[in-house]
Amino acid sequence: MGDERRDSEYPDRNPTPGSRMSVWVWLFVAGLVALLWLNLDAGPKAKAIAYTDFKQAVKNDEIAQVTFQGQQLRGRYAEDEGAEGRQADRQFMTTLPPVDDPELLSLLEQHEVQIQAKSTEPAWWMPLLVGVLPWVLIFLLIFLGVRKMQERMAKNGQAGGMFGFGKSKAKRFRRAMTGVSFDDVAGLENAKRDLREIIEYLKAPQRYTGLGAKIPKGILMMGPPGTGKTLLAKAAAGEAGVPFYSISGSEFIEMFVGVGASRVRDMFQSARKEAPAIIFIDEIDSVGRARGTGLGGGHDEREQTLNQILGEMDGFEPHEAVVVLAATNRPDVLDQALLRPGRFDRKVTLELPQRDARRRILEVHCRDVPLADDVDLESLAAKTVGFSGAELENLVNEAALLAGRDRCDQVNMARFDQARDKLVLGAERESMIGDQEKEVIAYHESGHALMAYLLPQADPLDKVTIIPRGHALGATEQLPEEERHNLKHSYLLDRIGVMLGGRVAEQLIMGEVSSGAEQDLKQVTQLARRMVSQWGMSETLGPVAFRRGDEHVFLGREMAQQRDFSEHTARLIDEEVQTLLCKVESQARELLEQHRPQLERLAERLLERETLDAHEIDVLLRNRDSADTDSSRRRRNTSVSEH
Repeated sequence: MGDERRDSEYPDRNPTPGSRMSVWVWLFVAGLVALLWLNLDAGPKAKAIAYTDFKQAVKNDEIAQVTFQGQQLRGRYAEDEGAEGRQADRQFMTTLPPVDDPELLSLLEQHEVQIQAKSTEPAWWMPLLVGVLPWVLIFLLIFLGVRKMQERMAKNGQAGGMFGFGKSKAKRFRRAMTGVSFDDVAGLENAKRDLREIIEYLKAPQRYTGLGAKIPKGILMMGPPGTGKTLLAKAAAGEAGVPFYSISGSEFIEMFVGVGASRVRDMFQSARKEAPAIIFIDEIDSVGRARGTGLGGGHDEREQTLNQILGEMDGFEPHEAVVVLAATNRPDVLDQALLRPGRFDRKVTLELPQRDARRRILEVHCRDVPLADDVDLESLAAKTVGFSGAELENLVNEAALLAGRDRCDQVNMARFDQARDKLVLGAERESMIGDQEKEVIAYHESGHALMAYLLPQADPLDKVTIIPRGHALGATEQLPEEERHNLKHSYLLDRIGVMLGGRVAEQLIMGEVSSGAEQDLKQVTQLARRMVSQWGMSETLGPVAFRRGDEHVFLGREMAQQRDFSEHTARLIDEEVQTLLCKVESQARELLEQHRPQLERLAERLLERETLDAHEIDVLLRNRDSADTDSSRRRRNTSVSEH
């Protein structure tokens, strides 16, 4: 029992037939090469002499025998008194001159030298060996490579070979092979509940079939990138005691027509043989896109693959014991025939983690990270609104890298803050900004910060900096007190006011605007257009939603779709957007003019410190006439929020 366990843990200790065959093949090749080398080097050792010395030795009767072979001449010294000094080295060789020497043969005959001649043609087996041996070696290498590939694919639960294009490339897992379980997946309780139900059904189907229940054929996991779809599938593989086949949607598609459909058939056939089983298709949108889209029709190979998937999931052959899991971050592009009940009966939506889920995700990723005493994961979770699970994992890794770079034994809270700024704003880059441009940036960011401080519905300030990071020359960070899913009209107006505050501050102090507000203007325009055309927040247009032109990712659909509003309505939308933005900008200008001393004081401190946190800003903006300022701010905020 113990030997079997050790052999399974160390499979390399048990040589396979293919490995033994490869050893014998290489021994045969090595022996053949050694034999050839020995045969070529089998002649006696001979000392090379000059042609002139050779003729002189012939004249002195010191040569007993010579052998001609092309331009080479080999010979043996005579065993006489004149050659006594050469008894230890009787063999010699020399090269004939390129011109004929007619006196040589007569000279040799005159001194009674035995003459022999050998052909320059190689042995009959030499051309055969040289011509055949490379091809034998090539075929042996191909055979061994294919054999090893088949063994490796068989170990991974795949089928393949030289003619295995139509075989499935799905990886086959057994229990606990992934090393991930549901305990490693923080949050996503609803999704884990659905998967646990499927796994329990596969383990004990009688519990459900006795009640007349049927197992769902497919579960589609939808959500933004990084929310844990693939991780959840790996956890299901670790929890399930049944065979688990994992494949990416792109692995079905090849340049040969029909290969994708063949691989689908082979994968489902393999799963049925080992039923109950689970199939996981990652990025199913690569083969499951809506058919008939685009100007030139769909891709034939991709559509054939999709048709085969549809047939396998809802075909004539029953395969209730095979469950299909699929993941995508683009459910809007999937074919409707793929989404209907009977194929994907359940659709699980994975959202970005909430505050409590982010804290638990951080705890999972910090298991092997030595944390300092000042690290507060609850506070860090509050600062990472909008982070996905993958981004939280990257945050922990970046903090550990920063600590390692500074040769620290533990990761403290300051490293986590630096890592968060690096991920959100980008890495700090060398500043090549002059003093005049730096002053403009300081007033721009001070305008953002002061508007966020004064407007009641704006998100609280967290940090203001004029240190260039990424593509930004400066940044104003805000942290919402709560995660918003429903945006109010007053909140959106204050949000626009904060984004326009930088441009208004530049115009107020410098007398002109710069190109630094490009991203601000782009964001406020998009937000105002949504308010007017989609969210019914315009009194002129009323509670009407107008479809945008960028709703569809397919050019064919967008061109074939008829616009549901007239040119007059489009002009009204543009006018309403412009009116809304101009009105908010005017009110922001009045508010900053009234608090200009605070704006200048904040900009001066930014030029001095370069980075200010929320506490420093709050202390800086409080002055002796705070009561007058607060009353004025309340009056101004009321007017801004009414729009």
